[in-house]
Amino acid sequence: MMSNFDRTLSDEDVLRRRAGLLQRLHIDGWLLLLLLILGAGSLFILYSASGKNVDLLLKQATSFGIGLAGMLVIAQFDPRFMARWVPLAYLGGVGLLVVVEVMGHTAMGATRWINIPGVIRFQPSEILKIIMPMTVAWYLAKRSLPPRPRHVLVCLAMIGVPFVLILKQPDLGTSLLILASGAFVVFMAGLQWRWIVGAVAAVVPIAVGMWYFVMHDYQKRRVLTFLNPESDPLGSGWNIIQSKAAIGSGGVLGKGWLLGTQSHLDFLPESHTDFIIAVLAEEFGLVGVCLLLLYLLLIARGLVITAQAQTLFGKLLAGALTMTFFVYVFVNIGMVSGLLPVVGVPLPFISYGGTHLVTLLSGFGVLMAIHTHRKWIAQV
Repeated sequence: MMSNFDRTLSDEDVLRRRAGLLQRLHIDGWLLLLLLILGAGSLFILYSASGKNVDLLLKQATSFGIGLAGMLVIAQFDPRFMARWVPLAYLGGVGLLVVVEVMGHTAMGATRWINIPGVIRFQPSEILKIIMPMTVAWYLAKRSLPPRPRHVLVCLAMIGVPFVLILKQPDLGTSLLILASGAFVVFMAGLQWRWIVGAVAAVVPIAVGMWYFVMHDYQKRRVLTFLNPESDPLGSGWNIIQSKAAIGSGGVLGKGWLLGTQSHLDFLPESHTDFIIAVLAEEFGLVGVCLLLLYLLLIARGLVITAQAQTLFGKLLAGALTMTFFVYVFVNIGMVSGLLPVVGVPLPFISYGGTHLVTLLSGFGVLMAIHTHRKWIAQV
C-alpha cells in the first residue's frame, strides 16, 4: 500500500513531468492560462458592447486564434535567433511606416493603415510595439552598461524615427507607447540619474512645443476636455461624461449582461473599442471590474520572467514588454475614468481590433521564448 510520502513524491513527479512537457513545447503555462481566461471573458463582454454583433464577434475570435497561433510559433524561436534578425526587422518596420506616409489608407481622418484590397488591411505601427524594444535591447546588450551618453543618443535616434512617423499619421497614443517601449529598455539598462532628471525637466518645454507646433486641434480639445469635461458636454466632453456615467451607474453588481443603457442606447460612443471598460463596469459592476486583476497577474508573471532571464538581451526585452503592457492598461483605464486625456488607446485583449490583438499575443510569445529557452541548471 502506498504511503503518504510516496503519494506526495508521485504527485510531485507528475507536476514535474507536466512542467517538463510545457518546457519542451516552449509554453509558459501560467501565461497561457491567464490569456485564455482573459480572451474568453473579452468575447463575452464584446458581444454586449457591440450590440450583439455576431460578425464582429467572429472577427475578434478569429484574430485571437491567429494571435494565439502566432504566439506559440514565436515562442519556439530562441531569443538569440531573434536578436540576429532585429536590425532587419527594424528597417522593415520603418519602411512600412514610410509606405503608410506615402500611400497609406485613410479612415476617420487618419492615415494609419496599409490596405491590400481583398487580401488584408493592417496597421504597421502596431508591429513597432514589439520591434522597438527589441531593437533597443539588441543594441544595448552589445554595449557596456550603464550606457554611455553616445549610446543613449543612438537609442533616442532609433526611437525617434518611428515616433515621428507615427505621430504624423496622426496617432498620438500609439506614438507615445512606442516611445515608452524603447525608453523602458534604456531605463532598465541602468540609465544614470542625471539623464533621468534631465528628461523629467524637459517634459514641460517639450509639452509646450508639442502643443503649439505638433498637436492637432482635436488633440488639443482632448486635453482641454480632460481638464474640464463639462465645458463642452454635448461636444468634446460627451465621451468622457457618458463613460463616467456608465461606470458609476453599475454599482457593485451591475445592471446585468446585455442590460447596459449607456451602450445599448448609443449614449456611449466607441463602446466596443476604447471605452469598452465602461460597458463592463455598467453591466457587471465592481465585481465584474475585478476581471482586470488578471492584468496584474500577467504583469507579475512578466516581471518573474524578467528576473529569471539569463541573458542581458532577454532581461531588457522582457522587462520592457511587461512595462509597456502595464502602460497600455494604465492609460486606457485612466482615459476612460477621466484620470488621463483621451488618446485612443484600446484596452488590451478586450477592445475590438485585429492588428493590436495579434501584436499583443506576439509580445507574450516573445516572453515565453525568453522564459522557456533558458538553460536549466538541472539539465546542465
